[in-house]
Amino acid sequence: MITLLRRATAVCALGAALAACGTAEPPRAASTPASAPASRPPTLAPGPAGLTPVFAHGSRTRGRTVALTFDADMTAGQGARAAAGERFDHPRLISTLRTLKVPATVFMTGRWAEEYPDQARSIGRDPLFEVANHSYSHYAYTPDCYGLPTVPGTRMRSDVERAYAAFRRVGVPEPMPYFRFPGGCYDRRALKALAPTGVTAVQWDVVGGDAFETDPDVVVRQVLDGVRPGSVVVLHCTRSAAPATERAVRAIVPGLRREGFRFVKVSELIGAVGARP
Repeated sequence: MITLLRRATAVCALGAALAACGTAEPPRAASTPASAPASRPPTLAPGPAGLTPVFAHGSRTRGRTVALTFDADMTAGQGARAAAGERFDHPRLISTLRTLKVPATVFMTGRWAEEYPDQARSIGRDPLFEVANHSYSHYAYTPDCYGLPTVPGTRMRSDVERAYAAFRRVGVPEPMPYFRFPGGCYDRRALKALAPTGVTAVQWDVVGGDAFETDPDVVVRQVLDGVRPGSVVVLHCTRSAAPATERAVRAIVPGLRREGFRFVKVSELIGAVGARP
């Protein structure tokens, strides 16, 4: 779980402070080789020295679009808690997004997909959504990341690949080549380790603040106050750790629509980065 993301001043993971963990501004050219099939998901060109590119938000000038993203968190060690009845899923939230016809990107851990295979498959096969990678274990890729256990540098790539393998096993047909670092924490070593996977790392510029928040109005205010054209909003798809999210979404969506915003998936924002004005 992205722990303690309830304050915009939190270090390392928050959109305004991405420089503490890596590159604050994402590369500005999309990589779409001429020989690639038209259906290939858009990705960003590699960063300096071939490092994994980082995307934090879309264009501020090409329309009032916003991407809601939801982290489906479950760590490799939480199986016993799930067996005891703790719910790391949130089917009511997914149902609400469908009712409101809101496209969204779900950043899913491999362990979550294994725990809730039917839900993972349903989300992955619904054209309203896209499934992206949030690691297999939800262990951190840097030291001192909100108390999360860490993945050794030699296992970072395999952790990402293990998550994709879990998605395939449960029937997610086309997981996207996007990766969100657990806790939002990354550094140069992590970007280098993941470069061979070809993923684009996706951060955010608006923190929903729903982690462990019980008052939906707090989340609603934080999102509505923070969204700008091209924003990527980070929220959660876990009942036990984000109990107010579904209620907040029911107010966020009409609120942003009244302001003229159109909801899109992350892939649309990334695909528009290299588009001509």
